[in-house]
Amino acid sequence: MAPQRRAAPRGPESGGPAGGPGRGGRRHSSAKKSRGQQESRWRWLKAAVLLSSAAAGGLLSWNYLRAEDGVTEVLARHGENLQDKFVEIPCSEDYDSHKRFEGCTPRKCGRGVTDAVITREEAERIRSDVRQRIQQRIAQAFGISSASMYLTKPTFFSRINNTEAKTTHDEYWHPHVDKVTYGSFDYTSLLYLSDYAEDFGGGRFVFMDAGSNKTVEPRAGRVSFFTSGSENLHRVEKVHWGTRYAITISFTCNPDHGIGDPVLM
Repeated sequence: MAPQRRAAPRGPESGGPAGGPGRGGRRHSSAKKSRGQQESRWRWLKAAVLLSSAAAGGLLSWNYLRAEDGVTEVLARHGENLQDKFVEIPCSEDYDSHKRFEGCTPRKCGRGVTDAVITREEAERIRSDVRQRIQQRIAQAFGISSASMYLTKPTFFSRINNTEAKTTHDEYWHPHVDKVTYGSFDYTSLLYLSDYAEDFGGGRFVFMDAGSNKTVEPRAGRVSFFTSGSENLHRVEKVHWGTRYAITISFTCNPDHGIGDPVLM
């Protein structure tokens, strides 16, 4: 008897009709589809994590740069013509370690900017009565008698450009407190003799407040003034081009620290 041939068993890859998948083919296709969907989800999740990290890193970088620069509000813009701008702030304790003079030592502290004391033409000529007019304006702003204030040293002319500093004294851009640096200071004023963004770049005056620093953009004839304690921590931005001219005029309440008006030679 001729041996009977047995049909070969169907394996997993065996299908039905040619060109159509069988049950094994359907399972294989489903597994590939599942893996594809999972990989797609992983790719989406990875992209989302990367984007979130980049956003967080960008926010941290922005906060760092903003904290470093700290310039968030301009107190006085160059293009403004300010009659009288004054901001009162709490006094620091710097005055407590010095002899107090009733009616002069700051009990009201703050900072002000005005373009109404000195004209541009007068700033160019530096008239002899400039000190007296600035002194009267400060006394008015802080509610004291100008007679109780005395010009004190150092009162000086400054010329700042982008030349490399030769000594630490030349490094004007560091934050400082006038009352700490010069114990005799009670009130500080600056008379600007040149224009920000026209005569020089950079060089803005910066009050370093917590959270929201304030800047003053110099213009010829503008006067900024403030109580000299640590309530008015400040610095000057580095000058990038041109030359910035200003005169620092400081006042004390202690007659022992007073000086006469400088004489221009």
